[in-house]
Amino acid sequence: METELDRYLERLAKVLGHADRRAGLRDYCRGLMLPIQRKSVEPLAAHIDPEHVAAKHQSLHHFVAKSAWSDAAVLREVRAVVQAELGLEHGAYWIIDDTGLPRQGRHSVGVARQYCGQLGKTENCQVAVSLSLASDAGSLPIQWQLYLPEVWASDPARCAKVGVPETLRFATKTDIALSQVERALADGVPPGVVLADPAYGDSAAFRDRLTELGLCYAVGVRCATAVWTPDTAPEAPPPNTGRGRPRTRVRRDPARPPVSLKELAQRLPAQAWQTVAWREGTNGTLQSRFAAVRVQAAHGDRPRPEQWALIEWPEGDAQPLKYFLSSQPADTPLERLVHVTKMRWRIERDYRELKQEFGLGQYEGRNWRGLHHHATLCIAAYGFLLWQRLRQGDKKKSARPPTPALPKSYRPRGSRPDATTRSGLDRHAQTDAGRTDRSSTATLSVLREG
Repeated sequence: METELDRYLERLAKVLGHADRRAGLRDYCRGLMLPIQRKSVEPLAAHIDPEHVAAKHQSLHHFVAKSAWSDAAVLREVRAVVQAELGLEHGAYWIIDDTGLPRQGRHSVGVARQYCGQLGKTENCQVAVSLSLASDAGSLPIQWQLYLPEVWASDPARCAKVGVPETLRFATKTDIALSQVERALADGVPPGVVLADPAYGDSAAFRDRLTELGLCYAVGVRCATAVWTPDTAPEAPPPNTGRGRPRTRVRRDPARPPVSLKELAQRLPAQAWQTVAWREGTNGTLQSRFAAVRVQAAHGDRPRPEQWALIEWPEGDAQPLKYFLSSQPADTPLERLVHVTKMRWRIERDYRELKQEFGLGQYEGRNWRGLHHHATLCIAAYGFLLWQRLRQGDKKKSARPPTPALPKSYRPRGSRPDATTRSGLDRHAQTDAGRTDRSSTATLSVLREG
């Protein structure tokens, strides 16, 4: 009997271009949903078709590493399925973030020494930028692209070896994020408040471009970000007299310079701070002290509209913890400002699930196409279970594909002749600098309300 998973995968398969790719998508996604430790191609093949591992390995490898189907087309279908259940009419968010995938060696596409959030330090890794569509009910990555460091982008021979598209040029993470936003608008994705951390929000050009695109934002910024308060704002340019070029630069008063957000926070009176709770966490209600002030960003010399500066300063801390700029309306209550800004937590949960439960960081190939195909299929598998949870709530859990038993004679590639059977196939397991982030795969935490 055809299941909901079968119908979901069939819908995605229709955009692959060739009918012979449907089996690859179906098998790969089903494999990613299995509660097995390692989710690179060989372990997936061994559990999907235990009696014909070599043949299945070859077909899955061809599908994920070489077959020229469109990641964007598949992700659009996943988004279309999930979007209907997100309840975006009650509030939509576009979350921009990047994630690090630790890697050994230097030959996998995009690998370089760069900051890896998973490890919390600069390390050998790949970094990808993503855009997620979110609501109060859930969130889903809808675009995902590898960041190619300059050392790679400036080496055509190295790029050609791993299949980087010839048209691709070096782009900063902020550039990639803005291109994803523009594509989402072109695809008709329901607009939402754009959320991002200071790695993106610090860029005035980034914020200006979002405004030009007609999008509202609530982004993290550094404590040194300079602003004018209403009582210190510079004068507007003088009116045009009809002679010469119109004047566009604001007139700054040296006696009233802009202040940093940290300095602004320290000047605020005690009554400006309020304790606000934004959601229930695992260990209780999440709350902190916040203050919100209308300000103008002080970069450049042209007039800028007023926006909100939101500052978090937990009770008892020696200094403020976080700073945000938001272009939400002037009549937005403090509680709403906090709620919207804190919605960024959803992307952290998405990546935790994608890495721990769906093997996002476990692709072992080196090429551009394979890495992006693997990420797309991980998101597709995650999208199905998210869709099920949104539809069913906490009434029941979504059924996952059963895990076929491995033959007693099976040995992973590279094992010694006398090695015992290893059903977990975890010979490539990675450790994150001594950290053990992996949760039990007995149940998928994505099925629980966060």
